[in-house]
Amino acid sequence: MTPETSTAPFSWSARARSFLFAARGLRVLISSQHNARLHFTATLAVVAAGAGFRLTPLSWAAITAAIGLVWVAETMNTAIERLGDAITREVHPAIRDAKDLAAAAVLVASAAAVAIGLLVFVPHVFAMFVRLGGAA
Repeated sequence: MTPETSTAPFSWSARARSFLFAARGLRVLISSQHNARLHFTATLAVVAAGAGFRLTPLSWAAITAAIGLVWVAETMNTAIERLGDAITREVHPAIRDAKDLAAAAVLVASAAAVAIGLLVFVPHVFAMFVRLGGAA
């Protein structure tokens, strides 16, 4: 089996369509997945907290990587679930395992994001309480 190569010339309109397909995928993800909506809410909260605490560029890099990791895992999990459901609605051990593994990836990514969030935000929250306690 040989890999397919595109013989079509480069096209800006084709690249634009690719972005439209990806945007459609994000709409499908957010509109159909409860967990994606939770991730979206968490993303907004973390970005707001980061802005409020005036995170350093390095902290923003860690937070951005954590957010991206969770979104990639959730998106791939949803894609694998959809593909498995399209193949069969019956319980198939390999499809069940693939779905469970994809869900585990979201769990691992989320746990890593929580750990990164704690490492970044706990010192800021602690310093805020020290300042508030010292002003009293």
